[in-house]
Amino acid sequence: MSLLPSRFIYLCLHFLVLYFQLQESQQSSADFRFYIENHTRNPDDLSRKQVRIYQLYSRTTGKHVQILGKKINANGDDGGKYALLVVETETFGSHVRIKGKESEHYICMNEKGKIVGRPDGRKQDCVFVEEFLENNYTALVSAKYKGWYLGFNRKGRPKKGSRTTQRQQEVHFMKRQPKGRVDPLEEFRFTTVTKRTRRARRLKPSPRRN
Repeated sequence: MSLLPSRFIYLCLHFLVLYFQLQESQQSSADFRFYIENHTRNPDDLSRKQVRIYQLYSRTTGKHVQILGKKINANGDDGGKYALLVVETETFGSHVRIKGKESEHYICMNEKGKIVGRPDGRKQDCVFVEEFLENNYTALVSAKYKGWYLGFNRKGRPKKGSRTTQRQQEVHFMKRQPKGRVDPLEEFRFTTVTKRTRRARRLKPSPRRN
């Protein structure tokens, strides 16, 4: 008879421990999500930044985005010096600042939605958020003006941000390595093992031991 109460107490204690562990894990995950959201919304200058160099291929023009200075268009040739972009990425989220390697001007969007090039890209209107689309293209939406995208018409001229949506081809881009350069990921090659190579390996004589 004494075993039943002891088992009952043991089960109660076991469930209490599980309950407190569950509460603690939920609290820590909520705090972590809150931390990530804050840093994604307001990236700071103290966070470690990553720098990448690539081109932005425009789906509309079949050319590349180029920064000539104050003027920006999507008529750059593959490997052109003005089409080479230096992309500064914040640690949290996909916030990026895009600078022309040759012109040293940043792509920015003013309060009217106009795309302009500026030598100083520290302001929030020079920050864009990368959106990876299902069609393998990338869209760049303004971090300051929500719903306003970087886009170019068929002639390569910038579109006003207020006239853009994510579904438009004008705002679809593809990251590409400059002409003559190889993506580090493409340097790895995989050898396909066929039945013939397996058979050759089996028939290959093993070295004799002395």
